[in-house]
Amino acid sequence: MISIGVLTISDSGAKGAREDTSGERIRAMVTQLSGAVLSAGAIIPDEREQIEATLREWSDEKQVNLILTTGGTGLAPRDVTPEATKAVIEREAPGIAEAMRAFSLQQ
Repeated sequence: MISIGVLTISDSGAKGAREDTSGERIRAMVTQLSGAVLSAGAIIPDEREQIEATLREWSDEKQVNLILTTGGTGLAPRDVTPEATKAVIEREAPGIAEAMRAFSLQQ
């Protein structure tokens, strides 16, 4: 079994002021995968330190095999998900992002 976590980065979502539709869609995709289990999920604000800490906790302590992030990727100064992720990861897997985009276009 592969352990998967879905991390939504959104200031308004973390405050409960916005529904996490992208996270919900990703979780739905994960539940359709055979051999995968959704083992972690959270909505956190666009805070680089918190994003990095959550990624490290899930990978190092919770032993999550694959962490899928959504949000925080715009051009606003607070959108720091790519920078926070690159500070933590050992290897990028761009094919996963492409597959997710292709899947969402089919819906």
